[in-house]
Amino acid sequence: MAKRPMRIFQIAKELNISHQEIMTFLKNDGMEISSHMSPVDDEAYQKILAEFAKDKEVVDRYRKDQVRREIHESRLKEEQRSGMKILSLEEQRALEEEEKVKAQKEAEAARKRAEEEEKARLAEEKRQQEEERKAKEAAEEAAKQAAKAKEIGKKPGKKPIETKKADKSKDTTPKPGKKRKLRKIDLSEIESQIGVSGGKGKDKKGKGKNKSKTVNANVKDAVRRTLAGIDSKSKKKSYSKSRGGKRGDAEVSEIDQILQIPEFSNVEELSKIFEVPPSDIIQKCFALGVLATINQRLDWDTIELLASDYGFKAEQLTEIGEDLFSLDTTEEDFEKAQSRSPVVTVMGHVDHGKTSILDYIRKTNVVAGESGGITQHIGAYQVETDEGKTITFLDTPGHEAFTAMRARGAQVTDIVVLVVAANDAVMPQTVEAINHARAANVPIIIAINKIDLAGADIDKVKRELSEKEVLVEDWGGKVQAIPVSAKTGEGLEDLLTAIVMESELLELTANYDTLARGTIVEARLDKGHGPIATLLIQKGTLHVGDPFICNNYPGKVRAIMDERGKRIKEAVPSDAVQILGFDQVPQAADIFATVENERDLKRVAADRQRVKREIDQKKIATQSLDAISAKIKEGSMKNLPLIIKGDVDGSVEVLAETLEKLNTEEVGVQIIHKAVGMVMESDVFLAVTSGAVIIGFQVQVHSNATLLAKQEGIEIRAYSIIYNVVEDIRLALEGMLEPDSVEEVIGRAAVQAVFKIPNQGYIAGCKVNEGLIKRSAKARLIRDGEVISTGTISSLKRFKDDVKEIKEGMECGIGIDSVSKYKEGDEIESFVIKKIKRKLAAN
Repeated sequence: MAKRPMRIFQIAKELNISHQEIMTFLKNDGMEISSHMSPVDDEAYQKILAEFAKDKEVVDRYRKDQVRREIHESRLKEEQRSGMKILSLEEQRALEEEEKVKAQKEAEAARKRAEEEEKARLAEEKRQQEEERKAKEAAEEAAKQAAKAKEIGKKPGKKPIETKKADKSKDTTPKPGKKRKLRKIDLSEIESQIGVSGGKGKDKKGKGKNKSKTVNANVKDAVRRTLAGIDSKSKKKSYSKSRGGKRGDAEVSEIDQILQIPEFSNVEELSKIFEVPPSDIIQKCFALGVLATINQRLDWDTIELLASDYGFKAEQLTEIGEDLFSLDTTEEDFEKAQSRSPVVTVMGHVDHGKTSILDYIRKTNVVAGESGGITQHIGAYQVETDEGKTITFLDTPGHEAFTAMRARGAQVTDIVVLVVAANDAVMPQTVEAINHARAANVPIIIAINKIDLAGADIDKVKRELSEKEVLVEDWGGKVQAIPVSAKTGEGLEDLLTAIVMESELLELTANYDTLARGTIVEARLDKGHGPIATLLIQKGTLHVGDPFICNNYPGKVRAIMDERGKRIKEAVPSDAVQILGFDQVPQAADIFATVENERDLKRVAADRQRVKREIDQKKIATQSLDAISAKIKEGSMKNLPLIIKGDVDGSVEVLAETLEKLNTEEVGVQIIHKAVGMVMESDVFLAVTSGAVIIGFQVQVHSNATLLAKQEGIEIRAYSIIYNVVEDIRLALEGMLEPDSVEEVIGRAAVQAVFKIPNQGYIAGCKVNEGLIKRSAKARLIRDGEVISTGTISSLKRFKDDVKEIKEGMECGIGIDSVSKYKEGDEIESFVIKKIKRKLAAN
């Protein structure tokens, strides 16, 4: 009996590799493979084994280890049954506790060693600074001695005064309360200190004078160099040194100090940085062609030129107070680290049941309040398990907002729960979610939902996930896959247990005893409370009354509420709470930071707002110039201006990004303004100025705005589902596209005779062989297969009567405006140009 051929997926399972690798290898080898179910012959099987021999060795070794492990465990059980002592659970825990204490002691010893090394390094730095200070004092003393020697050398006939040798055994340190006596020096000592060459003790005629002149000249030059160096050092005081920087006391280069200067600083601020009068900077600006006043803000190019002129190198300070917004883990955070709850992001394809699973876990019904049953906001919820563990869930409406958070460094997610419907399997947004989780480098837990439906196929889901290189534990991988049902609640306890186990492996910790830092998950403008934001605390403890800064705006925490609106007094890491006290509606993914000094907070916020205002004004000017250039191009690019108002910031951002993806080379949307809140009269005035259409997403329109829009002819469209907005804008952009011109032949006629008509020229006597010929239609004259001329049918006669059209099989006279002569046997082809509406290309 012939051996049954093996299929590719069976070989992949045997070698514990992906079947995609085997298919790629066989295709490169020249074999035609249709799918992973295709059988292979013995020759191909041997080639596969030869190619992936190492993988097979690893698998065989693993299986042998498994067998050995099972044999060892069975022997161990037999020995335990024979009377050996078995450790109890309490004894095992005691051993683990001893190991934990030992590890803590080792960590404490390592920390002490690090502290001692740091102290030794600081002591060494202090010693070097002291040596540098002494060297500087010695240089200044040498300069004074040189000046004194210069005065001595000028007096004629003055003999050098011998200095008494100091007794090295005596202490020369001046005592307190007594002035130190200046030591008289000889000119030869100055020579030795400043390096003047010459004879020693020579007092012959003709040489003493030359020597005196040489010494005086060298002394004069040395003094001049020393004083110039001291003067330049006193003038070039380091701006960075006053802020904690260090500066060497050796040779000073022309540009050796780097100053961090904010962009758009004014003249007065620059004068304080450079330590020069403002009038000097104004004079230099005038020399550069810039008419500046003391409050004039300068661009970066001018600031760089001024800094270079004063001997500094300017470095642009892009973020003012950026240390306030740092989420990096410090040494203090490691020392005070405590365990925290996991933050879990629920992701997946639309309508696979993400929110329904959270509804069942929280015993609420969030999805009923969403338009169309589709989640369109980011929700943050906290759930307490039966064991008392707390889990924070983030329910995302789409993956754009999640990606934006990762791009801005907001590390808010610890675990991703990927929801896949058992009756729908892997979909495009499921693949997107897998890619986002991999980019974020966070573990994945698969929740296979809707297992209660008739068409559910769990194995199909696992197979399609394996094709995306996501191997679940049943298939030899490391990813947990939990079958669940959001309707019956089946498997949801197992899902929570899997999340808790995964979080324990991650060993999540945070510093509770520090200033609170967090990330804005969602923000909106509430009718009763004003600006309100959902905040995820990442470290520190937040209290009511704490001053804070978020992006560019300061504030004070007026109230802290949980997701159900209940007021609480404080929030700790991994808590998702709602905050009141913002001056402006923050944006999703903005960093929230509390501060100690409220005075510094207002200064930093004012500086950040000023820089942002200057940058925005620069952008507006640039956009205006670009608009002028676009008009010069005579409409080669058509834009649809839009004003977007929404209920929450996250939805506004996602809607704007989705609409901007519709842009092509010919047409596109231009977001004039986007904000949170209802449509007001100011929005209508802006739409009148820019010719924009107002999009209101889940917001109301003020009655005065409606009346004004009718008077001005401005269109306001209100929506509650994001897909309807995208579809309407897509149709509007397609209407702005230039239609395609398609030529359609409607008739052909053969020339049988040529007639000359006075005052009209030549007319072709024709017979219509196909279709029909219409007056005023386009026509081309074809002779011997070549197009002679193309024009419009100007004359169409049936006998002597003018007619509008001639049908197939009838004879007629045809005159084309661009043709002067015809020949028998020519062919006249009549056609029309049709305009066909174009569609936007799919992104």
